Amino acid sequence: MEAAVIPISDFQLALSILLVLIAGAVSAGLRLGLLKPLLWGTVRTFVQLTLIGYTLNYIFAYDSLAVVLVLVLLMCYVAARAAVRRSTGIPPGTTVLAFVSLVASTFLVGTLVTQLIIGPEPWYAARIVIPIFGLILGNSMNGIALAVDRLYAETRARRGEVEALLALGATPWEAVRDCVREAVRAGMTPTINSLMVVGLVSLPGMMTGQILGGVDPQEAVRYQIVVMLMIAAAVAIGCLILVGLSYRRMFDADGALQLEVYRSRGA
Repeated sequence: MEAAVIPISDFQLALSILLVLIAGAVSAGLRLGLLKPLLWGTVRTFVQLTLIGYTLNYIFAYDSLAVVLVLVLLMCYVAARAAVRRSTGIPPGTTVLAFVSLVASTFLVGTLVTQLIIGPEPWYAARIVIPIFGLILGNSMNGIALAVDRLYAETRARRGEVEALLALGATPWEAVRDCVREAVRAGMTPTINSLMVVGLVSLPGMMTGQILGGVDPQEAVRYQIVVMLMIAAAVAIGCLILVGLSYRRMFDADGALQLEVYRSRGA
């Protein structure tokens, strides 16, 4: 199959705004109150993606290990902040834990994929490493956000049960073990659902992009399988690390629930 990317002109790109106008008309007609954030999100999408396009051109051409590391760490920090901001009722300082979990899961899984499966030259090739790590981060961010939010929500909902177990001599882990399980399950469920229906209900973005670029569908499928499995592994590791670090912070030195568990953030 001959590889050929069909270019999109500025005029054709501008036409894509019609899609947003349709969604905006629905929002305005039903008075959903989403028109302003939808339009603002569209503007940010155009600006952010345009800027990152120019930035990646420079980074790919420079191809420096130091630049790649700094950019990936910056991406981890932004993803950690976004994940914590989405959650409610969690204490300050969780951003640091989210950052640690994202760095660990992203670098572990991303390094295994790029070095053992893809094998780029050089091994830190920005054109390979940054997109792969970005895919991992985007999905891990959603997973850990769901997990940490569910952890605190479940603990508050079962506060009486947790305190009863502590009073009977249970350790903090024994008292919140079921809450931890529910939290990790919540974080991993969207990824597992995607694994179940990929190829039947949807053609994922990476595979679609490769096919539109002229890549043989069979080759695109191979890459997509690797991507789906690496995302599942990264989400699982990220959720486990963040929930594992977070549950200990819910207890004081005496093993009692912290006061911050009883109230929502900002309350």
